[in-house]
Amino acid sequence: MELKDSIRNKYKNYLLLERSLSANSIEAYMTDLDKLSGFLFSESISAENVKLDDLQQFVAQLYDLGIGARSVARIISGIKSFYGYLMLDGYIQTDPTELLETPKIGLKLPVVLSVDEINELMDIIDQSTKEGQRNRAILEVLYGCGLRISELVKIRFSDLAFDEGFIKVEGKGSKQRLVPVSPAAIREINSYLFYRREMTPKKGFEDILFLSNRATPISRITVFHYIKEYAEKAGIKKNISPHTFRHSFATHLLEGGANIRAIQMMLGHETITTTEIYTHMDREYLRQEIIEHHPRNKPR
Repeated sequence: MELKDSIRNKYKNYLLLERSLSANSIEAYMTDLDKLSGFLFSESISAENVKLDDLQQFVAQLYDLGIGARSVARIISGIKSFYGYLMLDGYIQTDPTELLETPKIGLKLPVVLSVDEINELMDIIDQSTKEGQRNRAILEVLYGCGLRISELVKIRFSDLAFDEGFIKVEGKGSKQRLVPVSPAAIREINSYLFYRREMTPKKGFEDILFLSNRATPISRITVFHYIKEYAEKAGIKKNISPHTFRHSFATHLLEGGANIRAIQMMLGHETITTTEIYTHMDREYLRQEIIEHHPRNKPR
């Protein structure tokens, strides 16, 4: 069975908007995905029903074709990324690549904004408009909470627990977690609510926090374009995306002295070997980590 074009196109957009990959990198990912698609077609297997054994057979065929270990590692990395996306968007419930072995290779360091660059980008936003106030709140939440853009666009009023200092987030595989929300983010959301309450959402979206000008949930690509626009106005030359704020969140907390395990839990990066540690960490401790160490919570 062939890989559905709709899934392929959505994955390509994911690589652009959330991974912020270059055109050449995206082309390489899609070429590797096409290799898998060809294998699935020959075996009459759908991408959603792939098992670990199928993937191991696919990798074996790569070696049989004489493809080198480094290239195989790159292809496997791309396949893992694809199935991570399928998990993120709810196409599958379990990741068949989790136990797929891959050669160890160096990782590309993500783009990170400095604290000054974050401040410059925030300050460039015109908060006298409803769009500007909404976008300021969006960027403050992305940076102040370390959320994925896919998590942010799904936030509902019912997910906000400001009295306790948390936002309920639905992450990869529909897993929910409580993320500490900074006072700065709370302040910007409350400012945005002045405009949000004046809007009449389209039916079915009444509980969605961040709405577009059409009164529907704001899209990932819209946020992506606003970030590019603000970065250009602020004179920031780095190739940034919504995910850059998540990387910056983690990096700045770590540089500020926050506990690495607390950061991983706030990001929702639970793994087989660390899940037990994370689930036993105290929620108030997590909240204090972000309050004490996040640069946006300090007087400017």
